Amino acid sequence: MSGMLFALETGSARSTRQVGVALGRAVRPGDVVVLTGDLGAGKTVIAQGVASALGVSGHVTSPTFNILMVHRGHVDLAHFDLYRLEHAEQLEDIDFWGVIEGEAVSLIEWGDRFPQALPADVLTVTLVITGDEYRRIDVSAPGARSSELASEWCAACAAIDGVTVSDESGGAL
Repeated sequence: MSGMLFALETGSARSTRQVGVALGRAVRPGDVVVLTGDLGAGKTVIAQGVASALGVSGHVTSPTFNILMVHRGHVDLAHFDLYRLEHAEQLEDIDFWGVIEGEAVSLIEWGDRFPQALPADVLTVTLVITGDEYRRIDVSAPGARSSELASEWCAACAAIDGVTVSDESGGAL
């Protein structure tokens, strides 16, 4: 995987959710996004923003006990939470590869637990808690599509109040 492309800093759950909305506006059917970070870092908040932008109705929660929830919208959202899985072989039980190779947008919380199972071109979003409501969101992309997605998302986030965008060296964009 390539290094970090850019970082976002948010100061509230609201601005973190708006970052998710911006991501949801940039994704296309078949895109795969991995969300990593400690418990409570905001992975599901990002997912809720993406779901909103995709036209998903109803409340989106982390699918920790279900492992996978498919939400219907103008583009379907396949929302995975791999936290409870112990072995990559368990991914077969939920048709992981069949789902991520489909037309839904796939958001994979805790996808970093099984890096060998991920497609080569995936956007990785790492959330870091930097204060009570503050988050740093590091974004990396190894391939053509994920880089294109990252670029579009970065530009959209630069216009969100309460969000700071910086490049990999920490310089403001």
